[in-house]
This record gives sequence, structure tokens and C-alpha cells, in this order.
Amino acid sequence: MSEKKHTKLLIIGSGPAGYTAGIYGSRAMLEPVLVQGMQPGGQLTITTEVENWPSRKEVQGPDLMVEMEDHAREAGTEIISDHISDLDISKRPFTARGETGTTYTADAVILATGAQAKWLGLPSEEKFKGFGVSACATCDGFFYRGQEIVVVGGGNSAVEEALFLTKFASKVTLIHRRDELRAEKILQNRLLNHEKIEPLWFHELEEVYGSEDPLGVEGVKVRNVKTGEITDIPCKGVFIAIGHAPASELVKDTLETQFGGYVITKPDSTATSVPGVFAAGDITDYKYRQAVTSAGMGCMAALEAADFLAEQE
Repeated sequence: MSEKKHTKLLIIGSGPAGYTAGIYGSRAMLEPVLVQGMQPGGQLTITTEVENWPSRKEVQGPDLMVEMEDHAREAGTEIISDHISDLDISKRPFTARGETGTTYTADAVILATGAQAKWLGLPSEEKFKGFGVSACATCDGFFYRGQEIVVVGGGNSAVEEALFLTKFASKVTLIHRRDELRAEKILQNRLLNHEKIEPLWFHELEEVYGSEDPLGVEGVKVRNVKTGEITDIPCKGVFIAIGHAPASELVKDTLETQFGGYVITKPDSTATSVPGVFAAGDITDYKYRQAVTSAGMGCMAALEAADFLAEQE
């Protein structure tokens, strides 16, 4: 028989926004329940050095998330390893169903589901996913020691991935559609001055090719966006780093969204279009997308949820 669990405050997601919401929700005596989702800790668990977290000159992303999880648990948050597959916010109490079979009901909900990696949508990209094509350098970079690697993208994600991969690869080729990067200046300088990294401007990935048995990447074909000329680049790994999309599938039909799925919140608030439902972190933040701003929104969401519940009582 499936378990049923009720809580005043249900937090869905476990990155900086979710864990901070848990800390503040616990301090407000709401006894929150936090469901971690498929990637406990969120995107920071696939990041290496974090150099912009206040008070820490450098900290490993996974370590920071372990510390935040411990803090939330010590504060009084019940943390559950489950993934919410369905959420009904049409009436209160709100109802969420987990893949473990547990049904959660809650008087208020904080959405902190973050974002997921974007893909190019090429058939060859899909074919070689997990066999040389990846969206996570920290997960898979180790497998390419002494090999040549390609990274696709031009923002912070792409530059960080390329720099990280130089720890393993003999050469990293960065493929970008334009001739300038969108990444932070300090990251751009590191990349452009790195002896192992070669930028390839005005190009886009056309095809990934490789062996069939066993399945594995042997190279890519890239197209010059100005001339249409196709160039072959031998490599053993392809890392797609073109950003992330908000993980708002649970509420895409029930909450107001914008810019491809980012949940809309009221000005200077985390309140959504449904009273009692709040959104914090990358699911709503299309502008800053930083760990520290996500944590700040998690704090706001918990405090606003506490005020909402007090008004209901």
C-alpha cells in the first residue's frame, strides 16, 4: 500500500534554493519535507571549483551541497530521496506523487527544481549519448585522459567545462557560432590564454560520428556558419555545454511561465500565479542563475510561505 505523508510545507528540489528554503522553513517551525529529485544537490554537484560563494574563496560544488544538505537536516528538514512525477495545485491541500509510490499533501509548496542541460537535438548526438557525448565534464572528463575533446558552446558553462577538461585531455577544441564568448571576463581570459584550448569561431556542430561495435565517438563534423564549409575534427569526447532549461514540467500547464518555461513570480516575491505555491532558484531565474541568488530566493520563499500559512490559520 502506498504511503501518504502530509506536511505544512513541501519543498520540491534540492539545490541551493531548496536546501536554504528547508533551513528557513525549519526555523519558522513549519517542519518542512524536502523531496530531493533525480539529482540531489542540483547543478552544483556536477561543478568543480566554486569561487564566488561568500566566505569561501574556493569550494568544490559537491562538497558545498553536502554541507547545505546537512545544515537543512540539522535545522529540522525531513529530506526524502524521491522524485515527484505529478503535482496537483488546483486545490489545497496540494498533492504531489512520488515515483516511490508515496503521495505527499501540503498546505504550501516551494518549487526549487532548478534547470536541466540543453541538447542540440542532432540524431547523432542522441546516438552517442553516454558513449562519447556528454553534458557533464565533471562526470565524464576522467575517461578522456590524453585524448582530444570537443566542447560546444560559448557561455559560462562551455568555458568552465573546457577549462576543467584540460586536466585530462591533450587538446580541447571549443566550437562556437560567434567570434566572442558570453562567459564572464575572468573565465574568458583563462580560456583564451590556455595552451591546451583552441577556439573554433563561427562554427556549429553538424554531426558526431564513430564506431559501431563497440559504440564510441571518433570525431565530429562542424559547419562554418558563414561559408557552409564542413570540417572534420578527430576526437574521442564531445561535451555539449549550451546552457540549461528550467525544469518546470510539473507546472507548465498550471502556472504562468515565460521565456521557454521559467515560472513567473510576482515583483520582489517568489509567489507564483497560484496562492500558496512559491518558486525559487533557476526554475524562475532566467537572468542571474547563480548559487547565491538561488539561496536568497530559497530564503524568501520559506519566509513568504510561513506568512501565507499564518494568514490561512
